Parts: sequence; C-alpha cells; structure tokens
Amino acid sequence: MQTELTRRLAIRHPLLLAPMGGVSGGVLAAAVTGAGGLGLIGAGYGERDWLERAFDAAGDARVGVGFITWALDQQPALLDAALARAPAAVMFSFGDCAPYIQPAREAGANVLVQVRTVAEAEDAAAAGADIIVAQGTEGGGHGGSRSTFGLVPAVVDAVAPLPVVAAGGIADGRGLAAALMLGAGGGLVGTRFYASTEALGHASAKQRIVAAGGDDTLRTTVFDLVRGYAWPAHITARALANDFATRWHGREAALSADLARQKAAYDDADTRGDADTAVVFASEAADLVDAVTPAATIVERMTQHADHVLADHSNRVTRST
Repeated sequence: MQTELTRRLAIRHPLLLAPMGGVSGGVLAAAVTGAGGLGLIGAGYGERDWLERAFDAAGDARVGVGFITWALDQQPALLDAALARAPAAVMFSFGDCAPYIQPAREAGANVLVQVRTVAEAEDAAAAGADIIVAQGTEGGGHGGSRSTFGLVPAVVDAVAPLPVVAAGGIADGRGLAAALMLGAGGGLVGTRFYASTEALGHASAKQRIVAAGGDDTLRTTVFDLVRGYAWPAHITARALANDFATRWHGREAALSADLARQKAAYDDADTRGDADTAVVFASEAADLVDAVTPAATIVERMTQHADHVLADHSNRVTRST
C-alpha cells in the first residue's frame, strides 16, 4: 500500500509507531522501522539521558522521535540533542510547535504535528508542518474531545495537499483500512504496539491491555495529578480503569489534599508494576489486542489485513438497481 505518506517518509507500509513516553524506546522503534513502518521514540517529559539511551538502542535503524511540546518548551536543548542523531522525523504534540519546525526541517527531518481540532491542523500547516497527525479521542493517553472518524476527513479537507495520518483507536487492519478510506495516508498506532515484546514497561501492564476491552477505559486527570504533571486543563488522558482511578476519579480535590501521601504510595506501586494502582494508558481499541507479540508480527498482520479489507471492499458492497 503506497500513499503520499509512504513516499514522503520513504517507508513500505503506511504505519507509524506512536511515540509513547516510557513505552516507545529505541528497540521498539527500530523493530517497527525494520518491519517496513516508521518507529518514533517517545521523548516523554524530557529526560535527556533516557533519550540518548533510546537512540543508542535503536542502533543504525532509521527512526524518528516525538515530543510533548509544552514539556520541550522547558528544555529546548533536548531538541538539539535529538536532531544531532539525524532522526527521519520529528513529531510535536500539545503546544505551540512553530518555534521548533524550522530547526527540525533544516536538520533534514520530516516534521509531523499532532492535532485534535481542525483549527490546530490549519495552524500547524501554516507554520510549515510536513505531515499532520489527526488524533481522535478514542486513543490511549492524552488527547482532546473529537472522535477519529469525524476529525480525520475534516482535517484532510482542511490541509490538502499535506498528507494526514489518522491516530486514535487503530489496532488492526480494519482500522488502518478505515483511515485510508477517510483520506488519511496512514495510521499512527500506540496501544497495539504497547502490547509488543519490544515495548518498554512492565509485563503486567501489557497483560492488562490484552485482558481489557474498550469499555474498561476512561478519560481522567487523576494519574497526571498524582504523578505531578501539569497538563493543560482541557487535556485528559484515556487509561484502563483500575483501583486508583475508581477511588479518585471525580474526587480530584480530595486527591490534591492528600497528594504527598498518595504520590509516595503511587510511585512505589509504579516501580513494582502494580497495574491496580499505576496507570496503563490504552485506547478504546483494546478489545482488538489479543496477545503480546513481536512488533514485526503486528506490522505484518495489520498491513496484510488492511490490504485484504480494501481489496475485498468491492465484493462486500453492492449497488442497488
């Protein structure tokens, strides 16, 4: 499946690894690239030593990197460190990316900007983005309020001829095929790759995703609150509901009042991989994740499935006379 996205990024398959902080390390990014997609290392909240190790782990693989823009604002030198590694692409999300686009392009990287509204997409295009990522609220982790199905075609129309990547709730070939039918040039996938053998994070978190379904997720701010991350008020995060979320979601003021004690307990649970307390970000497409498998297997199955769905489309839809 060749699209404007695959041509722009020089990849075989229209499939990108979401730069999940603490999950999308160098080994996973390299595995996705090696299978024909493009792996993006998740820079997270900006730990330079971690980022350097991730690039080292990727070896000679052609990978990219993704930043939380408002966190990058606090340490812009992190972008310089990443660009020194000659990434194939740099992705910005959640903040004003305009100051960073030109330096990334001058370094030879394709610039992807993830957006949650049509207005954000138009702003990113005007600022010089090469590729727009339209993120729907079905996705795991932080996001906005619009759904993928409605947002993607609206963004495609708004920023044409720039290529658009669909993100949010894509976990099998049907989702990838649907993204292409909506006008996107490919898909950005997170949760399915979280449940891969190469992903960072605890095995307990991966198994929790395998066992869960979309009905087991919720959008909340309690995990950011206890971890001490000051996300903008309009941004929530989709995660698997667990004991911690059940206790504190809707009781954020009470959590804030007992924050020091709760944070100490939370940090201990996170270190131990206790998914009853620690956050496991996951999308509404968790129902479609049935096993922890190698990333290359995920890429192969998803792209072959999408190819089959697209080829079979005309056989399953008939016109009335």
